[in-house]
Amino acid sequence: MGKAEVIADGVYLVGGPGVSHSEDATVFVVTFPEELVMIDSGTGKSAGRLVKNIEDSGLDPSKISTVILTHCHIDHIGAAPYFRERFDSRLVVHELDAEAIEKGDPVLTAANWYGTNFPPTPVDKKLKGEHEVLLFGKEELHCLHTPGHTPGSISIYLDRGGKRILFGQDIHGPFLPSFKSNVILWRRSMEKLLALNADILCEGHYGIFSGRQRAAAYIRSQLRQLG
Repeated sequence: MGKAEVIADGVYLVGGPGVSHSEDATVFVVTFPEELVMIDSGTGKSAGRLVKNIEDSGLDPSKISTVILTHCHIDHIGAAPYFRERFDSRLVVHELDAEAIEKGDPVLTAANWYGTNFPPTPVDKKLKGEHEVLLFGKEELHCLHTPGHTPGSISIYLDRGGKRILFGQDIHGPFLPSFKSNVILWRRSMEKLLALNADILCEGHYGIFSGRQRAAAYIRSQLRQLG
């Protein structure tokens, strides 16, 4: 396994293929003056590795106040119960994906894809509507409702150091009836993301796209693939 990587000022890639378990989607930690925020949490098969990667980055995992889950699939939410129980981190997810997490639904969480189970887990804050801003000190973390892959999929962005960092975790889909996917809504969501003019795009499975042109080109390439 590799080591955590610095993506931008105070933004760390701490999990994902080659960094933690091979089945993990990418996991990020964002630093704030008094606390840390984790974005997604992998499948749950490498929670200890995530903690070590955070520590190896010189960060204190006990300061993870919040875990934001971009949607309800197991490769993004699997270690969330671990961080909630061990570090008292609050879990944040859009209300339209919250029920699957709270019930541990094996199909909607895609746990059945991975031959595992996800325990019913309380959600501490349910995002509502199209755009909600979370404050951490004086900084804003923007949570945009970007449905399509799942009904409650969100994308997150942060403006820091003159750059806009976008966490668009599963831009590529897939789109399945069992996930309650909606390609029409997804196309609208991608147009929202293009309008952000992100400088860095962090995708859940296909890596980090640095530079506005590369970030936009990746999103447009996905739009083209679906016609």
